[in-house]
Amino acid sequence: MYHSLAEKIKLTGGTALRQLRRDYEYLMELKEENLLFSYYTEAGLNGKLAFVPKGLHGGWDAPLSHLRGTFTGHWLSAAAIIYQQIGDNRLKAKADYIVSEIGRCQKANGNGWAFSIPEKYLYGLKKGQPFFAPHYVCHKTMMGLLDMYLYAQNSQALEILKGCAEWFTLFTNNISRENMNNMMDMQETGGIMELWADLYSITGEQKHLELMRRYERPLLIEPLIKGIDVLNNMHANSTIPEIHGCARAYEITGEKRYRTAVEQYWNFAVEKRPSYATGGQTDGEVWAPGSRLSRRLSSRNQEHCVVYNMIRLADYLYRWSGEKKYLDYIEMNIENGLYAQGFWRAGETGSKFLPSEGIVCYYLPLSAGSKKNWGRKTEDFWCCHCTAVQANAKYRDWIYYMKEDISSNNVSMTPELVVAQYIPAKLQTLISGTHFCIEMTESDLGGDQLRIQDTSTGMDAHPDYLQMDVYIDTESEIEAILKFRIPWWVNGKMNIYMGQEELLYQEEHGYAVLRQVWSSNRLTILIPKTITCKILPDEPNTAAFLDGPVVLAGLVDRETAIYGNINTPELMLERCHEREWSTWMPDYRLIGQPYGINFKPLKNIGLETYTVYFPIIPKS
Repeated sequence: MYHSLAEKIKLTGGTALRQLRRDYEYLMELKEENLLFSYYTEAGLNGKLAFVPKGLHGGWDAPLSHLRGTFTGHWLSAAAIIYQQIGDNRLKAKADYIVSEIGRCQKANGNGWAFSIPEKYLYGLKKGQPFFAPHYVCHKTMMGLLDMYLYAQNSQALEILKGCAEWFTLFTNNISRENMNNMMDMQETGGIMELWADLYSITGEQKHLELMRRYERPLLIEPLIKGIDVLNNMHANSTIPEIHGCARAYEITGEKRYRTAVEQYWNFAVEKRPSYATGGQTDGEVWAPGSRLSRRLSSRNQEHCVVYNMIRLADYLYRWSGEKKYLDYIEMNIENGLYAQGFWRAGETGSKFLPSEGIVCYYLPLSAGSKKNWGRKTEDFWCCHCTAVQANAKYRDWIYYMKEDISSNNVSMTPELVVAQYIPAKLQTLISGTHFCIEMTESDLGGDQLRIQDTSTGMDAHPDYLQMDVYIDTESEIEAILKFRIPWWVNGKMNIYMGQEELLYQEEHGYAVLRQVWSSNRLTILIPKTITCKILPDEPNTAAFLDGPVVLAGLVDRETAIYGNINTPELMLERCHEREWSTWMPDYRLIGQPYGINFKPLKNIGLETYTVYFPIIPKS
């Protein structure tokens, strides 16, 4: 078993920190009165309001939407997690105020109800009336309250949450399993089972464990345990959070059936269903048959919520098993999902007549001639708008893991630290009672365009490797095992240096393993990379291009054939616009063809029209 060291990690640079900062700025920009509007309305606290507040939210958060208030729970969750990382007291004050006002609404309602929608939505659902996803809405508020307690030390949030649990206990008392199944089949429930499991882990109260069991979904779980694939054309993001519930239930109860359901879900969703080149898998929000990916290329591929929640599922499975494949999956979906679909901003030279920023892409289109559709700040509030603010607060969760000491006979095991993702970040923790600090930075190898003796002076081409510099500092000498993930895309051998000396590491199950005494050390990690092709499984002559783990998008508005060999993509693409000032640029261009196409990382696409997959025709 492994555990994430998230709460001891600070992002220090790179795309992850940029996204976190944009997330923070957005959270601060939204007004408290608009985040609370539907809560006030439901509690009868808006009675004297004779005007529409400025900036009142539209879209799915509009006052007449069945999903109103959903975003506020995600806002609280993101605010709590970001506050713990950056310690901004303005953000905490804003979040604390929102919690206190939700508490005021709960008191006005008088029965534990603290939500932005009427109770009748759930009572109607209980009677078979298809109100749109009231469990889902309630879960998001409770999730935000839970995270405010866990990450921002807000004790009132926990008390409000306990009151909500009392309401749900009464609501589900004496309800038949058939009725529960019907409700869960009728509308999404979000991660409510996982929420009850988390609450039980805090309170230890049996009634919260009972709520968790009531919100199991046997119609999904039992076939999975039996090895039956029920995912074809199933709405993906209704089922993934339910499987999160099983994962958390396994962790707090130890019941093997829950773990079996989780592992089987992953098996059917990922192992037996090939993914797109991006790492994403869905079309139109549903799981596609594995043999039909080419027929499912569309403007509605890769729902952002699915990307985020599958990363969370991979994190559960990695922590249980230590298998590298889950970390590779997380990397692909960060690079070509979270980075590609969240918090875009145009460059300084962008047109003033076009949007200059976007919060989230609900979908990531993968058909030929696609364009991203960016959600706006206060007009859309899709479900993916909600997960975007949460996902971009959580990059630290997936960087460093520690293996738990499960030694017996009082014999201590050598501590084992895993470097899981190559994201610039600093970890400060205790290992065997000794202060241990590891900081990882990414070198862009760009140097300085003014200094004559700069290290980049001798570079006449874009480096074909990723360089990470790792700084280790300890209070006193300590023996520990450091395991560095060897990415699936490495081109040859990953090299690790201490100063000028290359270290000989053991390669074990996809990791570079160093076991030694650490004190004050500097490591340089070089990960060679190259251009590769990833084919569509059911259309082997159609492929996408990748630079390491990063999918490249061709700036062309139609399906265009390329002449060449899938096994030698370096003969079809070459670097272009290679350097700008002191920065190596990530762009490519098509070569050896009767026409030209420029390529850029899919994650850097803003408003451009693009194509990801290209028919590859062998040259005669």
